[in-house]
Order: sequence, then structure tokens, then C-alpha cells
Amino acid sequence: MDALVVLIPLMPLIAASAIGMGHLFGVISGEADESITADIANWTISMSSLLALTLLGIDLWGKNTGFYTVGHWLNSDTLDIQINFITGGFNVRLAALFSILLTIVTHFSVNYMHREAGYHRFFFILSLFSSAILLLVLSGNAVGTFIGWEVAGVCSYFLIAYAYDRPVAVANATRVFVTNRIGDAAFVLGAGLSYAWLDSVNWSNINAASEQLTPGEATAIALCFAVAAFAKSAQLPFTPWLARAMEGPTPSSAVFYGAVMVHAGVYLVILLRPIFEHAPLAMAVVAIVGLMTAVYGFVVGLTQTDVKSSLIFATSGQLGLMFLECGLGLWQLAGWHLCAHAVVRGYQFLTAPSLMHNMPSHYIESSRRKAPDHDHSHRLRRVGDVPAWVYVASLQRFWLDQITDWALVKPVRGLAHDLSYFDDHIVDRIMGAPAPAIRTISSLAQLEEQMIGAQLDNDSDNFAQGSGLAGKLTEWMAAVLHWFEDRFVLRGIGKNSINYGRELGHIANKFEQSVLRPRYLVLFVFITLLVAF
Repeated sequence: MDALVVLIPLMPLIAASAIGMGHLFGVISGEADESITADIANWTISMSSLLALTLLGIDLWGKNTGFYTVGHWLNSDTLDIQINFITGGFNVRLAALFSILLTIVTHFSVNYMHREAGYHRFFFILSLFSSAILLLVLSGNAVGTFIGWEVAGVCSYFLIAYAYDRPVAVANATRVFVTNRIGDAAFVLGAGLSYAWLDSVNWSNINAASEQLTPGEATAIALCFAVAAFAKSAQLPFTPWLARAMEGPTPSSAVFYGAVMVHAGVYLVILLRPIFEHAPLAMAVVAIVGLMTAVYGFVVGLTQTDVKSSLIFATSGQLGLMFLECGLGLWQLAGWHLCAHAVVRGYQFLTAPSLMHNMPSHYIESSRRKAPDHDHSHRLRRVGDVPAWVYVASLQRFWLDQITDWALVKPVRGLAHDLSYFDDHIVDRIMGAPAPAIRTISSLAQLEEQMIGAQLDNDSDNFAQGSGLAGKLTEWMAAVLHWFEDRFVLRGIGKNSINYGRELGHIANKFEQSVLRPRYLVLFVFITLLVAF
């Protein structure tokens, strides 16, 4: 029965392929086919959830072996990367929970996303994410987990930029994507060190051989995976990306940053429990970062004025507590905390749009009767005996965005500018390279435009063709109208005729201003009445 584990991430992947290919080739499009897309997504994720629950039941019954290997993906010297899955323990329990939450969010999205322009695109990305997150949880090696890790991050980028016509959404999605790449680099480094020192990338082999590592080696591997976990679960100093991720639709916010993906970092730390237990320094770092993030989330959450921001900082604070529990060695508590928080936070995000509707009417009326308080000092006293600088820092979210810009974004931009200048003015001149290709492309475009214009001139005389007396009259009339349009309408703009157009525009404006004067309006009214009667 261990073979069932293969179908759990495969079912949503099939849904994503069907929806994507159908939409690409025009088989599924528009509002008329929304039910087809919804049925494909719902049925596949529901089947995946049933398979996960079945596998969990078999594991609780004690019939699973714990691992299932499909085959070898890459075998070179001592490097052996298998396609294998974990079929028991915490992984299966978490996969069952996540699959249930994904099923709920998918059903919720059917009506919530109705008549949205990107309806089919949304369910394609949601199905792909479901497959990726289940692969992340169930994969038996670092390579499979990293594939799920990366695909889930790409899906997060696409859904943050769901309204890609809004510059803010695209900018936030890019910032989130770039920030998480730091964690991805740390993940790759941790997997590389694991192979270099343990000759394996299988999680079971890494954990089993943790006692063979020196404290320094265990600390290096643990710190690499800890940085990856901090970035994925929005711990300091990566916390600001979580607030930027709220640009996506509510269902994506619920499943990505409330219920499922944001817990991937905590899962990774729990998965590598033996490695962290042999690295006291890494455990201390995890505990300190978790505690600082919990305090940060609590303080900043006190000054938020909208429900989503409040939930986001509450989420980062709870994730910080989970990392604190891991750092203190309370592994079982951290696992239960993760599962409970995923359920509660997912529910809160899904019900956030209807929060005001669900509030008791007497509470809303009492809130409306309260007079607005514009006095800054009174507001500080309501918060308590908190120094003013703490309150201002909380409003500014402790300037983490600005610090990130100063420490990372600006230096990278400056380095890119310097490298570009060095390449254009020094390397190209030394190598004797020709002008940049963009200029060549521009010249070709201008040449093509001139050729098209010449072709239009040659074809202007043969604009229409006809036979017989009626055909020749029609051909002559079409040629006259085409000549007028080409000479005075199209070509006139930007040339000599533009001056005449501006003069006509000024005359029209003066005439309109004169007509709109009260005395002329009264005169026009009297003339209209005389004509009417």
C-alpha cells in the first residue's frame, strides 16, 4: 500500500496539466468553461486528499514500511538520487492535513473567483502548487523536496502578481521572489554539504549518519537549512516579504501564507531533527531568531489597521514561537503547534472578507458611536506605558524594508550599474566589439518601417479594384477617400498639417468658450422656444 504515496502529488499535477493545456489550446476558456476547470481541480485534489487519508490510516495501523522507492533518477559515482517517498510518521500526517486544507480552499475558490478574468489561470496555479507542496512534504530526499520547494515559490510569485496590470502587485511579487532566493541558495548549499560529508541526499541517510558528523560539520549543515527555513517561513530578517504577499486573491493568501506554504520552513527543521540536535549552536540560533520574530510580530501587529495585516503579523509571530520550540528541543509541541495553527489561520484568512458581516450588530453600532481620536498622545496612553519610539517603530515595521533596500537592493543595483559601465566602456573597447545589439535592432526596425511606408506608397494607387461601370465608380471613390485619409489624416500628424490642426483646435476652443457664456446660452434658449412655438 506504500505505492499510494505516488498518486498523492500526481493527481493535482494531472489537474494542472489538463487545465493548462486546455486553456493554452482554447479548449477551456471564458465563463462558459468555468465549471469544467472547477470540476477538474476539485475532483483531483479531493482524490489526493482521500489517498492521503488512506495512507495515514494504513500507517496508523502499522502496515506501512515507511519508505517507497519508484526508481533511480540519477546515478553517477557515489551520487545516487532516487525517486523515493516517505510513507510514515509526521510526513504522512502533515500531507493528510495539507491535502484537506487544499481541498477546502479549492472548493472555496470556485465561487469566490467566479467571473474573474484569470479564473482558469488561478486554478492551474493552485493545482500546480498543491502538487508541489505535497511533493515537498512526502519526498524522501533533498532533491525532490527542493523541486517542490521551488515550484511552490514560483506559484507564490504568480499568484501575488495575479493582477499583473497593477505595478504594485508585480513589484511586491518580485521582491518576495528575490527574497526567497536567498533561502533557496542556503538550501542548495546545505544539500551540497550533506552529500560532501555523508555521500547521500536522502533524508533518512542524512539523519541516520548525523552522529558521524563533527560538531562543526553538523552546525554548518544545520545553519544552511535553518536559513532556508527562515526565508520560507518569514523569520527575521526576512519577515517583510510576508506582508508584501497580500496582493494575491484571498484564497491564495489563505493557502500560501496562512495554512500551508508558510509552514514549510518549520517542517524542514523538524524533518532534520537529528542534525539540529548535534548542533547546539544552530539550535540556539533557531531559538533566538524565533523569539525575536515572535516579539516583532506581536509589537508590529498592535498597530495594524486592517484584518489581513493583523493576520499576517500574527502568523509570523506564531511561526516564531514554533521555531523557538524547535530551538528548545520541544519537537513534538512544535509539530502539534504547526498543525493547529495551519487549521486556525487558514479559517481566519478565508473568513476575513466577511468579517464585518459576521460581527454582532451591537458591536458595530458601539464602534460607530465612538468619537475619532486624533490626539497622538491619547493614542499612546491607550496602548499603555510604551515609549513613543517603540510606537513609531511599530508603525514603520521597524524599518526592515528600508534596511533591506539599503543593505541588499541598492548595493546590487550599484554593482550592476558599475559592471554595465565597465563592460560598455572598457571591455567592449578592448575587444573591439561592435555597437550594442539594441542599436542594430533599432536600425533594422527603422529600415523596415521605411520599406513598409514605401510599399504603402506604391500600393496607394491600387487601393481598390473593380470591373464594370459601378465597379470603376466605386474604385474611383475609394481611391479619393484613401488619398484624403492618407495625406491629411495619417501623414498630416507630426508634419506641416499639425500646425493647422492646432490652430483649428484653438479656434474651436474659443468658439466653445464664447458659446458657453450666459448671454449666448439665454439667446439660444429663446431661439429654441421661438422655433418650437
